[in-house]
Amino acid sequence: MARKSNSAFRRAGIVRALQTVMAKQGYEKATIQAIAAEAGLAPGLLHYHFKKKQDILVSLVTTLADYGQQRFAELAGAAEDPGERLRAYIEARLGLGPGASQEIVAAWVMIAAEAVRQPEVREAFQRAVVVELDLLTSLLADCLRGQGRQEAEARKLAAGVLALMEGAYQLSCAAGEVMPTGYAAEAAMRYAMLGVETSALSG
Repeated sequence: MARKSNSAFRRAGIVRALQTVMAKQGYEKATIQAIAAEAGLAPGLLHYHFKKKQDILVSLVTTLADYGQQRFAELAGAAEDPGERLRAYIEARLGLGPGASQEIVAAWVMIAAEAVRQPEVREAFQRAVVVELDLLTSLLADCLRGQGRQEAEARKLAAGVLALMEGAYQLSCAAGEVMPTGYAAEAAMRYAMLGVETSALSG
């Protein structure tokens, strides 16, 4: 496998630095100076790799979306049936096992907030959501098909699971200490399987 160029390595480090600073302090307080300090670089080097802070944020959207896909691929590697693949997806997004990161969750919540305010960030966020929705729809369609159910409702069911996930991220950051440990993955799986089991039969 080819090694990243020094420029790509530096860009990745800057994006990770924004993730860390933003997760702790929010986007507004994630100044170029704070990001540079976290990355161990001079502020001028950030402007060499990114024209503005928003460009780093947009890159972070892609980085976190890719991380989620990678975690799912790792967890789904041994899955033998549609239900196990669906569980691997939910564990990849909500599970507390290896690879889980509260910093990533906090950064994603901050991104969602900025997507409301910044059109360029919203576009990147929506692209990531479409990828998630497509993947989840496919996984749920497989589950429905496997149980002899109609697949027509797969996308609406996927949207419901995705909304549950996003809400769980918010609660994890804003009220994590009052929510039951590990509830989110269990609740999402129950919701998804209830939707599958109560969908109309095929034929």
